[in-house]
Amino acid sequence: MQAVLIIAHRDIEQVLSLSEILSTRFEVYVHFDKKMHVPDGIKQKLREKGIKFYQQIDVHWGGWSIGQVAINLMKEALKNPDISYLHLISGQDWPLQSINTIYNYYEENDKAYMKFFDATNVKKSGEPIIWWQKYYYNYDNMNRRTLYGKIYHRVSILVQTILRVNKFKKLGIELTIYSGSNWCDLPRDIAVYTLRYLDEHPNLLQMLKTGCFSDEFWMQTIIGNSNYKERISTDFHRYILWEKKHNSYPAILDENDYKRICEGNFFWGRKFVKPYSNKLVNKLNKKISKGQ
Repeated sequence: MQAVLIIAHRDIEQVLSLSEILSTRFEVYVHFDKKMHVPDGIKQKLREKGIKFYQQIDVHWGGWSIGQVAINLMKEALKNPDISYLHLISGQDWPLQSINTIYNYYEENDKAYMKFFDATNVKKSGEPIIWWQKYYYNYDNMNRRTLYGKIYHRVSILVQTILRVNKFKKLGIELTIYSGSNWCDLPRDIAVYTLRYLDEHPNLLQMLKTGCFSDEFWMQTIIGNSNYKERISTDFHRYILWEKKHNSYPAILDENDYKRICEGNFFWGRKFVKPYSNKLVNKLNKKISKGQ
């Protein structure tokens, strides 16, 4: 048995449709951002389909909250001893192949599929991403995307660089720091290991809680410093267009992406936003239904 864990922050109806499609084969667990209004009618439809849902955390972009949501969902799914594989996706994702095709690929599969790289010498937005864990941030209590948040970020980095702040040294972190993406596919034993390791190493948890975009570091760092590293596959079967389109980065997908999706070996795609993605979703649903 496999589970899909969905982290949702917008468009209730789209999340409902996504969950219903996946629930035909997978156990589905959804976390709605605490800021969302989830009507009683939606809750009833989810219950009727056996879809488990939660609304525990107020999620903030750049903060640890999204990592904590992933942990909570993983723990809930693993309460079921029959769950052998976990898929972590967003509420703006959509399956790109039939549900049976996706399920069968991961059945009896012991690899961890994720974006994975050593964070030491990587830069994003002109700054070394290692700083996002080496320095202190507070983005679960402020909006990183506001003008104030952007100014705070730059000034904070400048001050901490001048003061030679080193959170790794203070917390006794002697791990290689790896990064990647929050969205991944994990076999049960690796998922159990990552959660247990975090529970047993409060210094690492403290690093993540006071870091920036820590949801992109926690699993990669734990697995990358373990014997499970050799089971990581960076071909994580996701179609994500890393360019700006429809005023969004990564791009909001539309029907022009359909050909490239069909030509590749992709199982999940993001991101899908109405109305830009409507025609693409309709095409994909016809493709999915034929394969089921």
